[in-house]
Amino acid sequence: MANSMEVKGNVIASIPAFIEKNFGNEGLSKWQDHISEEARQVFSKKTKEDNWYPLTIALTEPMANIAHLFYDWDLKKASWALGRFSADFSISNLKKVFFKVGSTTFFLKKAADFMNGYYRPATITPISVEDGEAIFHITEFNEIEITIEYRIAGWIERVLEIAGNKNISVEVTQSLKDFKPYTEFLVKWE
Repeated sequence: MANSMEVKGNVIASIPAFIEKNFGNEGLSKWQDHISEEARQVFSKKTKEDNWYPLTIALTEPMANIAHLFYDWDLKKASWALGRFSADFSISNLKKVFFKVGSTTFFLKKAADFMNGYYRPATITPISVEDGEAIFHITEFNEIEITIEYRIAGWIERVLEIAGNKNISVEVTQSLKDFKPYTEFLVKWE
């Protein structure tokens, strides 16, 4: 049996804040009514950012419910928006200054380290990072879902914007969920 995936609390902490900011307290209550009892228990108290939570209960299912309730089941749009929000939520103002001062290639090389610290077991690797283009592969992630891939893509896009880049594109060119050997992100920017 494959190892159950886990997600770090700092990844899921942004979910209620995202819903409240975009859909108000009424939207948050509606979402809480639609998630499973297990997910409700995770979100009923303040999320401990250093704790690990079951991926399906704490991230995959709650994101699918966001897509269902607020995005007419558009999993890509919902996940992408949540990824972008989570970049702002998790990157402090001080870190934003460092993003603007440091090089984009430096931060993208470090981004895989951040992401590897958010999911377990998972392997996310920068294959190539050059000026204007990067390729990342996820080679280990036994519960990968489209919601996870697009959340990561939205997070990458927003981080590049914070760093001051323009004309950003992030594309998932192939996926583990489609029985490919890895999920690939092709990232371009100016």
